Order: sequence, then structure tokens, then C-alpha cells
Amino acid sequence: MTAAPVVKVSERDVPADRRRGGEVRVLLSPRTVGSTSGFGGTLVLDPQEYVCEHTHPYSEEFVYVVSGAVVLRIGDEEVEMAAGDAAVVPVGERHRIRNPGPGPARAVFHLGPLAPRPELGHVDLEELPAPGTGPASRVGGAR
Repeated sequence: MTAAPVVKVSERDVPADRRRGGEVRVLLSPRTVGSTSGFGGTLVLDPQEYVCEHTHPYSEEFVYVVSGAVVLRIGDEEVEMAAGDAAVVPVGERHRIRNPGPGPARAVFHLGPLAPRPELGHVDLEELPAPGTGPASRVGGAR
């Protein structure tokens, strides 16, 4: 059996997705490398930025903080995480991640297994406020 060729993806070549907050870059996925069991990438949050609350009905999510600090809320529980800390979000649990600190935070994430179809894999439970629409704008936000 012939081994599949190695596919390398560089973070600098993947545009940031800011629709849900922060800079999310999906690096390894069915679309980019033909993965079949999950996908992963990076997250950068500036001070006071957050990723909106959401769920993954089919996948658990692994989060590893590379630098800075974040607060990961899973359900109603908040977990403070610093560089070197990791946590898992169980399948279907609502969760949100924010950077409470004075400097940027960087994390890597992996989700698996894949949802039956990509559009079923992520369910938003809140939206980012429009820029400049009040004190909650990208700072802490609503539950």
C-alpha cells in the first residue's frame, strides 16, 4: 500500500475567519488535507475578545492554550486557562472562550468526529454585537 503524500498547511496561508469573534483559522480539515476524522486549527484572541457561545452536536472539542490566558465557559462553569493548559468540551455542550487579559491569547483546537455534513457541525447560540454598538461590543458580551 502506498502512503498518501504529506500535505502541509501554513497558518499564514489561511485567511482568518472573524464571523464568531477572534481570528479562527481552520488548518487541517477535509477541505484542506482530506482528513476524515476531524479538523483543527488556531485561535487568536486580542484582549477582551471572545468567540461567541456555540455547540458542536456531533463533536467534542479539544483546546490547548499556547500563549496568554483565556476563560473557557462550558455550560455554566468557567475554567481559567493559561499557556500550557488544555481542556475538552464534551459533545453538544454550549461553550464560549474569551481573553480577559491585557495581552493577546493564542490557542490550538481540534474537533472530532466530523458531523455528517459541515453545516451541521456548528450551532451558534449568540452573535457578535455590531462594532461600536455599546459597552458589550466584543467585551465579555451576553450569555
